[in-house]
Amino acid sequence: MSEAGVLRVVQLNMGSLLEPHWDERRFEILAWLDRLDPDIVCLQEVWEDLAEPGSNTAGWLAGHAAPGRWHWCFGGFPIRELIRGDRDLLFGSAILSRWPIDRHEVVLLPVDAAPPDPHPSWRMRAELLHAHTGGMDAFGTHLAPPPAQAYLRVRQVRAIDEAIRARHRADVPLPAVLCGDFNAKPPSDEMRFLCANAVIDGHSTHYQDAWHVMHPTEPGHTLDPLTNPAARSLNVPPQRIDYVYVGDPFMRPGGAGRILRADLGFHEPLTGILASDHYGLVVDVNWPQKPAP
Repeated sequence: MSEAGVLRVVQLNMGSLLEPHWDERRFEILAWLDRLDPDIVCLQEVWEDLAEPGSNTAGWLAGHAAPGRWHWCFGGFPIRELIRGDRDLLFGSAILSRWPIDRHEVVLLPVDAAPPDPHPSWRMRAELLHAHTGGMDAFGTHLAPPPAQAYLRVRQVRAIDEAIRARHRADVPLPAVLCGDFNAKPPSDEMRFLCANAVIDGHSTHYQDAWHVMHPTEPGHTLDPLTNPAARSLNVPPQRIDYVYVGDPFMRPGGAGRILRADLGFHEPLTGILASDHYGLVVDVNWPQKPAP
């Protein structure tokens, strides 16, 4: 349960469009949200059918929680080329918040105008969703999926850092919180850049990788076909590609921004089925200035 003075953040790629059994898995996600009682939830692979009002899959979660429990926002782009048929779908990220969302914005990240591979996954748009809520700034993202598109993800994390700098005020006590499915492993240039371990085009930045702060020697796989049957069809090795980042806590008032906890979530079934082909994360962050719900 989240506590006074502690921000609880949950991250999950919930695969509500591309993975099977969504009708069952959405109840598993609800069960985990009830168990974890987070303040902020960042979700990826959220979809919305423009022809069906109320079809947004993150909106479904909010609508089936206790009345008034969640405020939410969504940002996505058309994804017709990735699915069969002619449905006008938006595909992107969503943020659920315990507090009203004062403003939100979706930012289109750099894309490859001429990808070398014709597969639709090479042409996916990548987004950054920003929500200002409860006096803090939450950002959710989903980067280019193919491993060989590291060159593009490097551009995307540079754009993310610039977007956060432009939207997060330096005098806010809590540093920015950035969550997402980055489709990149910790040793990659793009992930090392976010952690101040790599310089890209003369630029550097600093966010805390919550998992690494609390478990520096543990792998923390979030995509693991050895333990998650839903991930086996992907035919990839176990890897950590989902992250919760918190901005630089240096000299923040009351120790705001210090990581207190980082654990896996959604990694065991509560209702008889796993929530996603990804495991999620639950992270607690020190926030003495946290407002009441």
